[in-house]
Amino acid sequence: MSTSPTTENQVRSVSTTSEAEWTRADSSSLYGVDLWGAGYFRVNERGNVSVTPKGEKGPQVDLTDLVADLMDRGIRPPILIRFPDIVRSRVELLAGCFQNAITEYGYKGLYKAVYPIKVNQQRHLVSAILESGRRFDLGLECGSKPELLVALALMDNPDALLICNGFKDAEYVETAILARKLGRKAILVVDRASELPLIIEKAKKLNATPKIGLRAKLDSKGAGRWVESSGAKSKFGLTSTEMVEALELLKRENMLEMLELVHFHIGSQITSIQAIKASLNEGARFFCELHKLGAPLKYIDVGGGLGVDYDGSSSSNSSINYSEQEYANDVTFTILRTCDEMGIPHPNIITEAGRALVAHHSVLIFNVLGVNELSNAPMPSPAAKEDHRIVQSLYEILSTLKSKNLVESFHDVQQLKNDTLQLFNYGYLSLEQRSKAEAIIRSILRKMSEIIEATGDFEELKETLSADQTDTYFCNFSVFQSVPDSWAVGHVFPVMPIQCLNDKPTKRCVLVDLTCDSDGKIDTFSEQGVKKNYLEVHRMKPNEPYYMGVFLIGAYQEILGDLHNLFGDTDAVLIGISEAGYTVNHVEEGDTVAEVLSYLQYNKTELCNSVRQATERSIQEGQISKNEARLLMRNYEENLTGYTYLEEPDELMS
Repeated sequence: MSTSPTTENQVRSVSTTSEAEWTRADSSSLYGVDLWGAGYFRVNERGNVSVTPKGEKGPQVDLTDLVADLMDRGIRPPILIRFPDIVRSRVELLAGCFQNAITEYGYKGLYKAVYPIKVNQQRHLVSAILESGRRFDLGLECGSKPELLVALALMDNPDALLICNGFKDAEYVETAILARKLGRKAILVVDRASELPLIIEKAKKLNATPKIGLRAKLDSKGAGRWVESSGAKSKFGLTSTEMVEALELLKRENMLEMLELVHFHIGSQITSIQAIKASLNEGARFFCELHKLGAPLKYIDVGGGLGVDYDGSSSSNSSINYSEQEYANDVTFTILRTCDEMGIPHPNIITEAGRALVAHHSVLIFNVLGVNELSNAPMPSPAAKEDHRIVQSLYEILSTLKSKNLVESFHDVQQLKNDTLQLFNYGYLSLEQRSKAEAIIRSILRKMSEIIEATGDFEELKETLSADQTDTYFCNFSVFQSVPDSWAVGHVFPVMPIQCLNDKPTKRCVLVDLTCDSDGKIDTFSEQGVKKNYLEVHRMKPNEPYYMGVFLIGAYQEILGDLHNLFGDTDAVLIGISEAGYTVNHVEEGDTVAEVLSYLQYNKTELCNSVRQATERSIQEGQISKNEARLLMRNYEENLTGYTYLEEPDELMS
């Protein structure tokens, strides 16, 4: 449900709009909801984020209300919320785009989508995809033996394809061959030349006629963050020489009729449609040339790579410069043109889009635990005669600061800041004087930012100052568990508050997680399609929860998440949305501490016994009372059965 940004939400900036004038449209524009939301997310009249799987006029759910309701049911933040209705919409969108292209160009083949389950293997998600795609004969792609076993168990549509990629041993090959006897349309794709003799051997042993595909190693490369995984040095695929040799081997074995498919893949999250077109041209030529050599090919599998617009910029590795319909048009037309030029029948088209089908359906909601404020520190008292000359010089800069001396003053402040640290380290400046100097520096930088916002000038200096005037919001989640790509490859996900959006955000912050790792933070954001090193947020109010959302995390993040600092899976829910409201269709409780420890071979009983023995020794030595020992053991055992995340965040000091 891709939508174009509305002009209403592109006119005002944070700096030029007063708090009284601020509206939800300004928040929607600021956080780029219309750029990345694809019609599934919007800011509602109450100033909260709503989820709308069928668009603005369809049923919707208010995320703030939903979180409150889930917490009443005992579900704890951070919460991963999945919306399978969005998955259904994405499946229908992609199928509809290809059907439009097939109709427009008079294409004679069919469209067959498969979902690569490596993108997110969660049982309920894969089931939702198969159910949503049943009328389109949507199948699955597996890249390993465990994934093949999952696919065999879940697929029951005899017209859906099962594409078997990845490294293959004898068991993998035998299982895929026998799957056809269960009515599964399994196609074994030869990713390495050495696999074809194994397939032939097992086919003879089982007296079976498997369906085979050849994966071409294209010279064309993708575009974006994962570009190095494509091209002539890619991990999988056969060279042109190996393709011809494979064809000759099948002819010698009288098995050429088994060859039905040509496959190619140029990577994940392809940012540019030009890269897709180049690969399609080369891949379609491989198909036609093999067909001319006698291969009875029926399918061309163009692989994955269909991207998702995470930031709305149309120019970054987290964005794309094309729509789903443009992608479908180019795939269909390029194959049609190449086949028509060479007089080859139009094949059935297979795509392995995964990210584009599932990224939008998951949202991580977490609460802010506390704030380290820098941007609103109180004004310092005037410098006194007894203050160090550095303190006096800094206060003079603060008192005389104007736009005309802004740049000069900034350079002076930088020098005085360095002098402050050096004199303190050498023992010539007291801690009290250093504290006063730093307070004045913070005030100077804040005043500089205000002057820049008022004048609209000094853009380079503006970005430099933003880092020094940014607060730290401490948040109840783990980057490494829930959004690992943010840490590992610098991927930018949409992040925003889910409430208070009728109010102007007056603070700038970075988000830090619960881990003790300095990388456990989100400090790169996209606002209005522009990358920034801070997020505009609202001031925290005493005793009022403030919730943030990380959106579009349905692809890869759950599967890639790790146990850094032993923070485990979060509570997760499946939410169905209809005209009657929403329903909580499934709840998955997050990991307990004991469960996480068990992954690392720690036994709960052994741990408790060890601590209990230590308390007994301490009682005998008089170091702990019996009541204290009982309290310690009770807390220890309760913590082992508790959530790995903070359950009483109000106790955290801000």
